[in-house]
Amino acid sequence: MSSNTERKIDAAKESKLAYKLRVLKDSSFKKLDEVITLCHQQSGKSKAAILLDMVHCLRKFGAGYYDYLIFQMWTLTEAQRDTYLTRFRSKKLIEFVNDKSYSHIFDNKDEMNTTFRDYIGREFLIVADSTRDDIKDFFSKREKIFCKMRDLGCGDGAEKLYTKDFESADAFCDYVYEKGFATLEDVIENHPVFAEIYPDAVNTMRMVTLIGDDGKPYLLYAVLKFGRDGRIVDNYGVQSPIDLETGKYVFPAHPGDSCDHRSFTHHPTTGKQLIGLQVPYFEEAKAMVLKAAMVVPQVRYVGWDVAITPTGPAIIEGNNYTAHDFVQLPFQTPDKIGTMPLIKSIVPSFNP
Repeated sequence: MSSNTERKIDAAKESKLAYKLRVLKDSSFKKLDEVITLCHQQSGKSKAAILLDMVHCLRKFGAGYYDYLIFQMWTLTEAQRDTYLTRFRSKKLIEFVNDKSYSHIFDNKDEMNTTFRDYIGREFLIVADSTRDDIKDFFSKREKIFCKMRDLGCGDGAEKLYTKDFESADAFCDYVYEKGFATLEDVIENHPVFAEIYPDAVNTMRMVTLIGDDGKPYLLYAVLKFGRDGRIVDNYGVQSPIDLETGKYVFPAHPGDSCDHRSFTHHPTTGKQLIGLQVPYFEEAKAMVLKAAMVVPQVRYVGWDVAITPTGPAIIEGNNYTAHDFVQLPFQTPDKIGTMPLIKSIVPSFNP
């Protein structure tokens, strides 16, 4: 190897480390101290030892300090740590397999609905492309309407509106324009099995697909999420991986906050049992997301939010920057093996 090549490699390594350390430096020291304190309380290790180990995991495995906490990395061997998809590895994977020039299709709710019209299972209206009369007509034919913002995720800014609550269609139009909603949609109804467990939100599965180096789509995992405490979206509710072979809820559910290590065998709001729950139309949902994954093959790694309606699965949205922690949480990974081995088997060209 030439000395010039060696210098380039060393510079690249230094650049990666500098970026990681900059992110750590720019992070809130108050939050960092809070995380170190939580790790200290849970592990019994000194704060100094935890900080040193955090830096080690950052350098060697690309783990942020929240990764260190939520994956309880102090309990893992070096070999086990190396199997985890961490924050910086996740970022690198997304940059490696997803073409950013196509990200807008997933980031914008109107483009998402239009591109994946065959998979979303509902009628919708794009406000920017519609007249006031179009909106009034959409309003007049429905009892309830789900309204979304254009570029926000996690349910931010979304509202479920009932037409009976407005004096007129004109009043509804005024509200839509005032709030800045981008998309108006039919309200997806839960399958009765899901509605019994939590009726106030559309409960969804996060189904993550990855197109391999062989050009074929693969389902990495599926996580079923339920809302809680009266929320109309299922973010920050309870969640657990679904067995891909049986379609069943097999582990206790985790709160939506990845730093909260409580577990639930029954839904915390309704008390309905979660363990052993069979997801309706699971095979159909798997087939659907694998087909949808190939609509925009330039974006190879996508987290699909999939509802199960009384008549089958429907895609709510696709996320081209999907969370990396869903199926690597401690009591849901009894073998303490993360998702990196599976990812590497599908995309062997990826070098974390």
